[in-house]
Amino acid sequence: MKKKIIALITSMYMLFSLVGCQQSKTDDTAKKEDGAIEVSNIRWNSGTSGNVLLTIAEEKGYFKEAGITIENVQANANADAMTMLATGKVDIVSNSGTSNPLQQIASGVDLTIFGGHMVTGAMPIIAKSGTKWNGVQDLVGKKIACNPSYFAITGAVKDLGYDNPLDAVEFVSYTDYNDALAAVVRGEVDYALMGTGQNSIVKSMDDVDIMCYQSDIMPNYSCCRMEAQTDFVEKNPNTIKAIIKVLLRAQAYYEGHKDEAVKLHAAKIGAEEDYVAAYMLDDEHYQVSVDPLKNSVVRAWNILDETGFLDEKAKNIKIEEHINTTLYEEALKEATAQYGSENPDFYKKMQTFFNENDVQ
Repeated sequence: MKKKIIALITSMYMLFSLVGCQQSKTDDTAKKEDGAIEVSNIRWNSGTSGNVLLTIAEEKGYFKEAGITIENVQANANADAMTMLATGKVDIVSNSGTSNPLQQIASGVDLTIFGGHMVTGAMPIIAKSGTKWNGVQDLVGKKIACNPSYFAITGAVKDLGYDNPLDAVEFVSYTDYNDALAAVVRGEVDYALMGTGQNSIVKSMDDVDIMCYQSDIMPNYSCCRMEAQTDFVEKNPNTIKAIIKVLLRAQAYYEGHKDEAVKLHAAKIGAEEDYVAAYMLDDEHYQVSVDPLKNSVVRAWNILDETGFLDEKAKNIKIEEHINTTLYEEALKEATAQYGSENPDFYKKMQTFFNENDVQ
């Protein structure tokens, strides 16, 4: 009798266990189908200059509403940020340019670009005061303090008909932008490319002039993309879409409140408001967008490959497979449905921008 009772209890336990397992599996599937986020804590590197959309989204509580907590992880340089991403110490990087993630992908690191930060970063090309500027052709035969992997400049020179821009222009690399600025002042180079953060000091100097900006010689060149390990993107699609929707909402707010954005972001990165305003209020040359900017990224990949700045493995890599526009497109539609009434013109503009810059 005892054996029969034990067998019955065991059978009932197994039955309830199976039901419980099935219920758990069903719940997990339902959560994903309902669009629930897969992970709530995101480790994010946004460089020393920060990401204004991230700043606004945190300040306005948009991430909190989405159930997401941002853990800001610092890195000393772009290369360090990319190493941290490749080794899984951060989940998302948004301020390490476009060349850096593309070079990582070319070397075999499996990353996916799924969004963006700066489309154009208000990066001025300077020369000694009084220098005349006729266009990018003025760089030919001259010295420019600039890392030659900055594809907007090499690409613009290629467009002039020079197959090898590295022969047409002498590129001189310096440790940082301040050293490049000093080289122009001393007459060691004819021109120098400055970073976004140098706008304030350059505009205040009498002995140098701004010739143009990178975006003048290559529109929508793609300053900074937003990337993560491919495995992270594939395992957490709802989280990625939630992040994109939050940032789209932040971008809509930013575009209508730039003076406030300057104050918020200056406080966030510990900078003077005049420093941030010098680039952020330059509507012609400073443009931020969550859009992945696929067409520009592909163009950048091709220029880097043609000028020898990608690993040989790049020949066997199709860069389009490392740019996910599907999640962005879905997120944009969902954000339009949820928040479109707040700013219908913005969401309409973003759809047009996507059609122009991501659909080939």
